[in-house]
Amino acid sequence: MEKLVIRGNPGLRLGGEARMSGAKNAVLPAIAASLLTSEEVRLTNVPRVKDVETMMTLVDDLGGSHLAEGDAVSLRVPRIRSDEASYDLVRAMRASVLVLGPLVARFGKAVVALPGGCAIGSRPVNLHIAGLQKLGARIALEHGYIRAEADRLRGAEIEFEKKTVTGTENLLMAAALAKGETVLRNCAREPEVADLAELLNKMGARIDWPDPETARIRGVRELGGAAHAIIPDRIETGTFLVAGALTAGDFAVRGVVPEHVESVVARLRASGASVEPEGADALRVAGAAEVRPQDIATSPYPGFPTDMQAQMMVLLTQAAGTSIITETIFDRRFSHVNELVRLGASIEVQGDRAVIKGRTPLSGAEVVATDLRASAALVLAGLVASGETVVTEIEHLDRGYERIEEKLGGLGASIERIRS
Repeated sequence: MEKLVIRGNPGLRLGGEARMSGAKNAVLPAIAASLLTSEEVRLTNVPRVKDVETMMTLVDDLGGSHLAEGDAVSLRVPRIRSDEASYDLVRAMRASVLVLGPLVARFGKAVVALPGGCAIGSRPVNLHIAGLQKLGARIALEHGYIRAEADRLRGAEIEFEKKTVTGTENLLMAAALAKGETVLRNCAREPEVADLAELLNKMGARIDWPDPETARIRGVRELGGAAHAIIPDRIETGTFLVAGALTAGDFAVRGVVPEHVESVVARLRASGASVEPEGADALRVAGAAEVRPQDIATSPYPGFPTDMQAQMMVLLTQAAGTSIITETIFDRRFSHVNELVRLGASIEVQGDRAVIKGRTPLSGAEVVATDLRASAALVLAGLVASGETVVTEIEHLDRGYERIEEKLGGLGASIERIRS
């Protein structure tokens, strides 16, 4: 097992520049989309993180193949030898459910284990299932698996009961090969959804957006290959911007799409930090000497992302006053609180709210990473804690951050990965 050892410094000021990787949450559906065609799909700006490896392994197990070179991956699925996405792979990553729509749309059958992934509350797939049923799929839940069959999917009008990112993505892919027109309403608006739609259109799909929450898909008989560059990771970008604000640092975050992180930037500016554009694809963050407290509620894009809640909580432990974070997306997403308290934070959870009392000095300790974003929060806290912080079970961190210790080290942090 590996762990991160961070030698913290309450006076640390990060400086220099860091380049962001491609979006993990955009490349996963893009890999699943390769199941929709027998031709090659070539993706660039692909982050080398555990979730990407898991998804490529899943596609390979179904009968596809891939070639990875640097930040590029070429995938080809001329046929499948199995229509079953096994529990061993799916339990490791919830996004594996994204193969459900492509498999039933192209091959007429899919057997996908009910998903696992981070333990951050219930994330049911009922919206995926209900949408596929409206497209004509026959679905049964048996022994922990979703079994779907269809001669050919047919277009339908579908309105999601609530916004769902992977649900929107799954039905975009399924509807691309359905007969007739499909209209999806109350779609998720996340940039990763739009990135998938752009790839699908390059492959020959006919998707347009009459408004930001409505997708119209005119189904085609088959899709072809395409080349596509994955958008930058907005959550990694936000994490590094918080690192700048937390350490009163001054550095540039490059390879970003500034409009994708506007809600995070707004909150950082409210905390007193300066975040300004530096060219078309970079932001410069400069932290303030004193962090201001604030109240934040998570919400679907373009609101403040739930995936930035834990990182922002670390910043607010250093604010001059009391802050409140309200989590509206997932239940049980405050597992990082107990570990931050071990480092000296004063945080009380009240249902879906966390009350953070600042400013509290943090001191190093051994802490356990409980999920992907909680892991990042513990790393950030370790940067400004006195003494040594050891973050264990970093396999969660490796699911979504590429070489985070190298990138932070390049900014002046003292952090290393060691094998225990």
